[in-house]
Amino acid sequence: MTWSNLLQIIAKLRSPEGCPWDREQTHASLKRFLLEESYELFEAIDQEDAQSIKDELGDVLLQVLLHAQIAQEDEAFTMDDVVTNLSEKLVRRHPHVFGGTPWGRPVHAETPADVVKTWDAVKKTEDISEERVSVLDGVPKVFPALMRAEKIQKKAAKVGFDWDQTADVLQKVHEELGELEAAIEGGVPRDLEEELGDLLFAAVNLSRFLKVDPEFALEKATAKFTERFHLVEAYAREEQLNLAELSLEELDALWDRAKDHLGKKPQF
Repeated sequence: MTWSNLLQIIAKLRSPEGCPWDREQTHASLKRFLLEESYELFEAIDQEDAQSIKDELGDVLLQVLLHAQIAQEDEAFTMDDVVTNLSEKLVRRHPHVFGGTPWGRPVHAETPADVVKTWDAVKKTEDISEERVSVLDGVPKVFPALMRAEKIQKKAAKVGFDWDQTADVLQKVHEELGELEAAIEGGVPRDLEEELGDLLFAAVNLSRFLKVDPEFALEKATAKFTERFHLVEAYAREEQLNLAELSLEELDALWDRAKDHLGKKPQF
C-alpha cells in the first residue's frame, strides 16, 4: 500500500459512490474527532504500546487526509500543498540544519534553547506574523486552559515580562493562596472564581519555571488519584462496606492503606 493508494481511498470515501458518513463531513464536524484521536494517541504514548501508537497515528493521519480532501473538493488547497508548505516551513525554520541564511549569515544552534530562539526569530520574518498586533496573538482560545495559560505566559516572557527567579513565582503562589483564603472568608462567589483563577495562573507560572508541563502534571496526578481510589473501592468491597456510609476517618484509613499498598509517596 502506497501514499498514492491511501489518497485514492480517502477520495473514494468522499465520492458520491463512497461512504455516506464520510461524504457529509465538513472541517467543522471533524474537529471533535481530531481532538479525540489526538488524546487517544496521547494515551497510547503514555502506555508505551508500539502497536497502539501505530494505530492511533493512523487515526490522526486519517483526520488530516479528510481535511485535505475536503479542501481539495472546495478548490482551496490539496494534500500536496499541505506537504509542500510543511516541507518549506521546516527547511526555512531550521537554517542551522539546511544551511539557510535568513539574516545574511550562517546560523548555528548547539542546544535545544538555541533552536527555539532561531525558530521564533524566523517566524517573525514570515508573512503571518504581520497580521498579529499583540505578542500574545497566535494562541488558540480553544486550547485547554492550563495549556493556553502556559503559552500566553511564554509569549509575554519573550519580551521580558516575567519573574526573575523561581522563588519570586513561589512567593506569588503563596500571595494568591492568601487572597483566595480571604475570598473564602468573604463568601462572594465572583471573588472566589477570580481568586481561584489567579491561583491556578500562578501555579502554571511556577510549573513553567520548574520546567514541568502543567497539563501532563495534572493528568498524572489525576491518574494517581484514580488508581488509589479504585483500590479504596476494592478494599470496601472486600469488607462489604458502603463508601457513602463511612466516616471521613474510615475513608482516610482506607486511603492510607491504598497508598501503602501502592508504595507511593503520600501527596493527597
